[in-house]
This record gives sequence, C-alpha cells and structure tokens, in this order.
Amino acid sequence: MPLWRRSSSRPLPRLPWTTAPRAALSSPLTLVAATVTALLSCFLGMGAVLHASASGGSTLDYQATTVCPDAYGPAITKPRIAPEEVGPVTEIVERHAAAHGFGAPTVSLFSGLVPGADFGTGDSYTVRLAYRDGGTDHLSLVRGDDAPGLWVGRDLADFAGIDPGSKVVNADWPAVTGVYADLHDPAPRWWCSVQDLAVQNRLVDHIPTGAVVFATDRSGFDEATRDHDTLERLTITFSTPPPHTLAEAEDNRRRGEAMLADVREDLRAQGLGDALLSLPFSRSTDLAERAQTTVAWSVLPLTALGMGVGLAGAATVGLQWYHRRHALVRLQSARGHGPVAVGLLAVAELGIPVTLGGVLGAVLARLTLPLYAPPGAFSADAELTGAVVAAGILVLALVLLVTVVAVRAHREFGLGVTAPRRSRRGLAYVPWEIFTAAVAVLGWSRLPRYGDVVSTGPVPETDPLALIFPVAVVLTVGLVAARLAWWGLASSHRLRWWSRPAIQWAVRRLAHARVPVVGVLVVAVLAVGTLAVGSSIAAGQQQALAVKSGVFVGAESRTDVENAVGRGDLALPESVARSSTLFGTFDTGHVGTVLVIDPATFADAAYVEHLPREDLDRMLAALSAPAKGTVPAIRVGGAPESASTALGRLSAVGAVDVAPVLGARPGYLVSRTALDAARIDQVPQWAVLSTWSVEDVGAALRSAGIVHMNSVDRDTALDALPFYVVEWTFSFVSLLGLVLGIAAILSLMIAVEVRRRQNTLAGALAMRMGLRSRALWLSHATELGVVAFAAVAVGLTCGLSVAAGSIRRFDPARWLPPASGLPDLVPFVATIAACGAVVTAVGCWIAVRSVRTARVAELLRD
Repeated sequence: MPLWRRSSSRPLPRLPWTTAPRAALSSPLTLVAATVTALLSCFLGMGAVLHASASGGSTLDYQATTVCPDAYGPAITKPRIAPEEVGPVTEIVERHAAAHGFGAPTVSLFSGLVPGADFGTGDSYTVRLAYRDGGTDHLSLVRGDDAPGLWVGRDLADFAGIDPGSKVVNADWPAVTGVYADLHDPAPRWWCSVQDLAVQNRLVDHIPTGAVVFATDRSGFDEATRDHDTLERLTITFSTPPPHTLAEAEDNRRRGEAMLADVREDLRAQGLGDALLSLPFSRSTDLAERAQTTVAWSVLPLTALGMGVGLAGAATVGLQWYHRRHALVRLQSARGHGPVAVGLLAVAELGIPVTLGGVLGAVLARLTLPLYAPPGAFSADAELTGAVVAAGILVLALVLLVTVVAVRAHREFGLGVTAPRRSRRGLAYVPWEIFTAAVAVLGWSRLPRYGDVVSTGPVPETDPLALIFPVAVVLTVGLVAARLAWWGLASSHRLRWWSRPAIQWAVRRLAHARVPVVGVLVVAVLAVGTLAVGSSIAAGQQQALAVKSGVFVGAESRTDVENAVGRGDLALPESVARSSTLFGTFDTGHVGTVLVIDPATFADAAYVEHLPREDLDRMLAALSAPAKGTVPAIRVGGAPESASTALGRLSAVGAVDVAPVLGARPGYLVSRTALDAARIDQVPQWAVLSTWSVEDVGAALRSAGIVHMNSVDRDTALDALPFYVVEWTFSFVSLLGLVLGIAAILSLMIAVEVRRRQNTLAGALAMRMGLRSRALWLSHATELGVVAFAAVAVGLTCGLSVAAGSIRRFDPARWLPPASGLPDLVPFVATIAACGAVVTAVGCWIAVRSVRTARVAELLRD
C-alpha cells in the first residue's frame, strides 16, 4: 500500500481546545472553585439590584399601613357643597375616573349639624345625617334590618328610647329601620378618611357635635337633606389596591394627576367651582423612591468591593489553572500558539463551569431574595437590570481569566521571564492599609452629618462614605494583620521547635505558602468583621425601634382615662386591671414630671425590659415603705435627690436613667399609696398602661362606661421607616460578609489543593519515617487552625468594636432615649466560632486523608 494512502488513514490529532471541557474533569476542585467564584460574584451583583428594589417595595408596604385604605388613589373633597351640586360633581368624577382606569368611586356625604330632631319621644336632639357607599356593610347592626331608611347609633337610641319604626315628627325624613353600634375613636380603618365626621365627638366640649344618623341608601339621604342649603362635606375616594412596587405607584400617580387635571377643568367649565383635589399616597411614593435610592447608593461601594474580591478569585483560579496545566501551556507555546490562544484554552476548559456558576448565582439571588432582602416586592425592571449586571460580571470574569493566563504565558514564553518582577514584589511593601484607613477616617467624619439629617426626616439622606466606614475599618485591620503575618512568617525560619515536630512542620508549611496564607487571612478577616458589623447594627436597629417605642408609649398601649378612675371613684374592668397599670402625671414646673404609679402592677404592665429587673423590684418595694415627712421616689434622669413639690417632699430611694413614658426627662416615680386623697386629687391626668392592644382596651373601657381618649400603641407611635432603612442597608452588609466568608473558605481549599501534591508527598514520607497519625492531625490542625483562629479572633474583635462604637452614630432617632446598643452577641460569636472549627476540621480531614491514601512511588515518579 502506498505510503500516502497509509498516512491518510490515520486520524488527525485533535486540538486541545476541542477536548478542553473533558480535560477540566481532571481537577474537580478547580471546577468547583471556578463555579463558586462566578456564582458568588453574580449572586452579589444581582442581589444588590434586587435588594435596593425590594427596599422601595417594602417602604410602600409600610406606608400603606399608615394611610387610609382609600388613599392609594385620587381623592376629591368639596366642603360646603349645595345638595343640587352633588349629582353633577359625582358624575364628572365617575366619567373621568373610568377614562383613566380607576374603578367606581366611594361617595361620602355628611350634612351639617341638625338641631331639634324629635324622633317621636317629645325630646329633641342634635344629629348629623351621613351616607357612604357601602357604609352600612361596615357598621354592626344591633336591632332592626337593612331596609331603606335611617340607622341610629345605639347610644342615642338607648338614651332616647328610639327603636326601628320610629320616625322624626318635625321633618320629612325616612323612618328608622335599624340601630347600629356607634363608631368610636379609633374607628375601623375603612372609616379613616371620614373619621372626623363619622365618629361623634364626645370629648371636646367647645366643638359642636351631634349623634351620627346614617342613611342606608343614597335616595334616603337626598330625601332627608333636600331642604338643606349646604352639606358639610362631599368626599369621593377610590378603593384602589395598594401599590407594591414603585412602577405601580408611579403609574397610579401619573393616572391620578391626569384625572384630577381633567376633573378640575370640567368643574370650572360647568361653573361648579373648585374642589380639594389630592393624591394622598403621592408623598408615600416619594418616600419609597428616596428609600430605594438611599439603599442603592449605600450598597453600591460595598457591592463593588465584593465583586472586586470575586474577580480577584477568578484571577486566582486562572493562575491555579496555569500552574496545573503548565506542561500543556508550554507545549502549545512551542507549537506557535500565541498568549491569547492559550488564554482562550483556559476559557475553553473553565468557561462552562464559570458560566454555569454565574447563571446559578443570578438564579439563586432571585430565589433566596426573601432570606436577605427587605420583605417587599421588586419591579420587573429591577429583575432585568440585575440579570444584565450579572451577565456583565460573568463576561468580565471570563475576560479576566483570558487576560491573566495570556499575560503569564506572554511573560514566560514570549519574554522569557520566569521569576516575578521586582516591581511585582514591591507591591507587598506598599502600605495599602494607609489608604483604607484614610477612607475610614473620611467615613467617620461623615457620620455626625448622617445622624443630623436622619433625625429630621423620615428617610435617611445617606452618605455612602459614612456607611462604608465600618467595612473600611475592618479592611484596614485585616491588612495590618496580614502584614504582621507576612513579617512573622518571613522570620519563622528562626524558630527552632523540633521538640514539637508537628508544630515546627506546620510553621514551615505556612512560611512556604506565605502568599496564599496572607490572602486567605485578609479575606477571612474582612468576611468575619463585615458579617459582625452588618448583623450587629441591623439587629441593633430592630432592638432600638422596639425599646424606643416601648419607652415612649410606656407599654404596648397607653390610654388616657377620666380622673374618676385615678381617684378611685371608678374601678377599671377586671379584665383590664389584670393586664394593666394605672398612673397619673403631675408637672411640678421646676424639678420635672412626677408619675404617680401603682408599684404592685407597674413592673408587670409597663415596658421595663431596658431596666435591670432585680434593681427595679427593689426600688418599687422601697416606694411603698413608710417614711416620715417625705414621699419615697425613684429619681429619673437628672432630677435632684430630693425636691419639694405640691405632692410633698420627695426623697429618692433609687435612680434610673430612662423610665417608661418619661424617657430621660427629669422626674420622679412615686407610689399612689404614699399619697393621701387630697394630694391624689391634685393629679390632673391619669392613663392606663396595658399589655393589650388599643382596640381591646378601648372596648373594655367602653363596656364599663369609662370615658377614655388619646390612645396610642407601640406599632404606630413612632415612624419606623428610618429604622428600617438603616436595617435594610446593614442587612446587605451582612450578606456581603456571608459571601466573603464563602470566598475565604473557597480560597483556603484552593490553597490546600495547589500544594496538595507537595504536602502529600512530604506527609507520606514522614509517616514512613515513623510519624503517627495523631501527630499528622495535630500538624495540619495547627496549620489551618492558626489561620482560622486569627481570622475569627481579629474579625470578631474588630467588627464588634466598630459596631459598638458606631451604632449610636447610625441611630435615626438620637433624640429619643435610650441610645441604641448592641444586641445579645453570644449566639453570633458562638456560631462564627463553630463555623471556624468546622472549616478547620474539614481541611484537616482532606489533608490527612490525601496523605494516608497516597502512593509514594507514583508521587515520586510524577
């Protein structure tokens, strides 16, 4: 057979680029490292975008609970309107509402006060006629039915003897068909927008008021108010669902503004005058935009830092691949392939796991969003933007992988440089920690400005440098620790501890791997410190909101009651008394405010979680102790030890910095049992502190016939949005710390894998020479444990110290005591320590297992 025919039958050699994906399976750890590095980077990029968008949605959800349920759309109010104008105005609003995508409006009509209404009993009463679309569905019918007519409140009906079938004899009104349970303050949220007219004023004497009589249908109201010159108010609102994303809120506002402009123009054209046209939820939309922008700018530098670490990890994977495939790189360079082609070979081998990791990271960031982001909805645009950011990070990682490999190949085979350049070595001597410390100082200088702005607005005006301050401090400490470790390992050859060969061997291995050890230490310290700062400040904001609201209100709820209860003429209902405490407020005018309390129930009902319970019980017991010529008192804030007041000579038996209701204002707590009846009569105001909600306390007091007013509870007493914005920002800092922690663990495993063959051979030979397994375990535990312990100890110490020093500077309500503080740190510290121990144990197990299963002959031959 001719030679040419023989040679043509041979298969052509396959280029390594075509077999690269299969060749990547030869190093599973490299695949895992490449996949996880891309996963973390893309996870962080997409997570940052979704986190910021979810903060805007969470702000909308929170604001939706603070406004009336019919305030999400446009509102039209026309006071002092003539009855004949109601029809044309509502027709105009309905027509334009339908044109702009709003549903059927809710019309509310209230007449002025109608004096002298006689329901056939011979007595006359002042009433107010009212109608609201669907209103009777939100009233509790006590007697009668829902037939067309009038519904009278139970208070008036029981007092005047009005029953279904009664009829006003001195006016042409429909008959009474039902008796409803009167609305009281606070009324159900459905009545929120018209509460001032739907609820009878029973407390303020100088404001004219009357019982509210509801018409069951519009025709009945029109019939009863036919002869009225004007009505008190016409209100038209819409039952628009609350928006959950900024896109929905902006759409509602845009359509609402267009509708109100058309309504205004039409009213003027028909000579119906002007009306009060508003978009009540517009301010909430502005707040949501500001909150989203604030969080986005706050997490931007942190995201850049995290992605920088991720890209550095991608570069490290490229260097590891270069060392592992050095023989192949040398062969392809000898065959004439350029550096870029060699870099593309690395991408051909690692591109699939990198791409897969990036896609998984983006998907994981989307699926796990409820675990780390604010509990709000994000917009579709944010999801698309996050995907674009993740794709950009993925492309950048692949380009970096090509660049790193190509540059190394060009330097070694193009320029013939096999040793690192001196300039590259000099980078280790650059004082990077000085630059990061300068950033930290700059951020610290912005913290006072941050707090001043927050205290005056509902959304913090965030300076990103102020929020990067804690991370910059942790990074500075990490760099300092790394530099000290570098110097220590460089000098470790002077250590002579051969009496402990396992430890001496561990030190020599650390010294031989100075570069990866220092890199792992920096990333690990940054991870632990960042996680400590983020979780501590985020949890501290939750704790601060709970404590500040509890101190401000005094308990779960506070309700003012009539003085007869304080004097003892009326007793609290037994159900309320079991869960409440009564206190009176007396302003001395010169030494502060005196709270007259009941020591027996005060500690159980009032909010005292910020006070040491044993000391409080001791001081409360001392209040009831008899004293000659003085009244025992607990001093609050800066009040003097003793003071003369109208309640007697007060003498302090103890002191607290912050007390319920009083806060840190100067004042005293005295026992009502220490005051006689004449002095108790001088206390002008009494209130009930209860562990019950405002609604439950109000219902119980009404059933007992006790007048009450000015109810407040912890959920609504303070604007929680500033606390939430700071918490959302630092929850992302915690996420960054978690991602960096995974990157640190991955870096440690890569470092172990890079030196696996050398360490395995040395360990196997040492065991052949008599080294026991226990000593081998001790040696590797010392090597990895020193790195893990240093990272955990330095990171925790630095992170928690920074958090303790800055948490008060991030307090959005510094004016309200008590000052913010760190939460319970024991669970967090224990968790971090346990994670460090587990990582060390796993690393030791991998190293020891590779030594015990190694074949020395094959290692020597390779």
